[in-house]
Amino acid sequence: MDIFGVPLAFLSYVFAYGLAALGCGVAVGRARQITDLDTRRGLVALLVGSGGWAALQLAFLVAPTPALRYGAYTLSLIVGLTTVGAWLYFASAYTGRSFHRDALYRRLAVGLYLAIVAVKLTNPLHGWYFQTAFVTTPFPHLTIMHGTFHWVVTGLSYALVAVGFFMLYELFLDADYDTRPLAALVGITGLPVVFDIVGFASDFLIDINYEPLGVAVFAIGVLYVFEEEFLAVQLTSGVDAPIIYLDTDDRISHYNRRAERLFPALDGATGEPLDAVVPPANTELGDRNWILDRTDDGETEHYLVSDTRFSLGQTDIGRMVLFSEVTRTERQRRELERQNEQLEGFAAAIRHELLNTLQILSARVDIAGTAIDDGEVNLARESLQTASDTSDRMADIVDDLAKLARYGQSVEDHEARTVNIGSIAEEAWAIADVEDVTLSIDTDAELTADPERLQTLFVNAFRFGAHNGATEITVTATDRGFTITDDGTPTGDTDPASYFEYGSAIPDAEAGLTLPNLRMLAETHGWEATLDQSYQDGIRIIVSGVSTLEQ
Repeated sequence: MDIFGVPLAFLSYVFAYGLAALGCGVAVGRARQITDLDTRRGLVALLVGSGGWAALQLAFLVAPTPALRYGAYTLSLIVGLTTVGAWLYFASAYTGRSFHRDALYRRLAVGLYLAIVAVKLTNPLHGWYFQTAFVTTPFPHLTIMHGTFHWVVTGLSYALVAVGFFMLYELFLDADYDTRPLAALVGITGLPVVFDIVGFASDFLIDINYEPLGVAVFAIGVLYVFEEEFLAVQLTSGVDAPIIYLDTDDRISHYNRRAERLFPALDGATGEPLDAVVPPANTELGDRNWILDRTDDGETEHYLVSDTRFSLGQTDIGRMVLFSEVTRTERQRRELERQNEQLEGFAAAIRHELLNTLQILSARVDIAGTAIDDGEVNLARESLQTASDTSDRMADIVDDLAKLARYGQSVEDHEARTVNIGSIAEEAWAIADVEDVTLSIDTDAELTADPERLQTLFVNAFRFGAHNGATEITVTATDRGFTITDDGTPTGDTDPASYFEYGSAIPDAEAGLTLPNLRMLAETHGWEATLDQSYQDGIRIIVSGVSTLEQ
């Protein structure tokens, strides 16, 4: 089939090689924007070599005389061979290796290149590399009949190219990224091998070098199709952390497999806003590093989230969000923070109790002195007894706080075991030794806790209930914990949070430490203690966040 008298097959070859040469030339400008110097050099050299190779193959097809065609083809072989060195230089630089800088490797490469070029230039004398013949199918052209030396050099070239692809593949695996885009480019780049074989073994294709087409497709594909992904892999190689890449609109563009394992919702989320996968993320990006808490199967993990914008040359192409696992460090930080708050609470409680006790002691001693002067011995004795009782009470409070200070550390695995809520509550009831109050246990649930701490927690709750005027206290399990309900004086308008603050003396000084201590004991287990504000028939303490409850 002809178009304006020119065979369509001929036009197809001209178009393919012309497009490859033009594409490589245009891509050089974009490749020069790559920030890393060695990677830029390697890719620019690859594009220049591939473009020159394609241009000389085009010249071979359109040259007016056999001599010019022969010369163009010989030059194309010399230029084309440079793409092997450029490719290895690019692969080494891109993957962070130093082969391209090694003086020995460079000298060996130059020596091998010059030796092969010498054989190619002297081919008219020996014909080891190729011979030519004029044929008319599928269109009139100078056909190339490659010799043994050509196939040896071709085999060596493809072996070296395979080494470069292996370096890239290893980097993709190390960075935990999807290798399918790389495999697609490799497949396209390798197609010329098939074309070479078909051209050599049949008349379906002409016998010519098709490699420039494959190299051009790879280089242009890296720059335009998979540009962000190749840059992402290079930036994060060796980073053992989940990473999500966003486009300029802060929508998900790429992510590694670690990120997908951490956030399964990433599957199919390309193009979606980040907060579709990580709900609080968009409000935090660009502000500061922040901690993401993620709970899976009852286990909470903590990740330090940091993000930064990245660019190609002067062009901003997106944002990189890194999730660094800091569970152990964050747990230690929160434990220290909790202990500091606890110590501050203890200090406030002791200060409050000391001041209160000193005031009572001073007042009672003054009363006793006045009573003695007035001859009221009984009043003096009662005042001194009250002063003594107050002093003893202060000593008991200090002892309790010292005991609680020992319990203030978070529960370790070796301290926790499976216990029955009802059994622990009954033991605590006996220790609390409250009068005129009945206990009702409406649960047979089990949970994992330190028995002594849990028992002390219940003791504090029961003593608070008795002091609060309760006649009945009920212990009940919930989906994520348990409740302790009494029918004593409700909170009314008092802020429920103040019941758990050291030094607040809510509802009064004598009961002011029981609930703060209860909250501290809950927190050592990783639980939360609050009051049910909707319950106004008394006081209902809610202990929640229990992840090992079995009913």
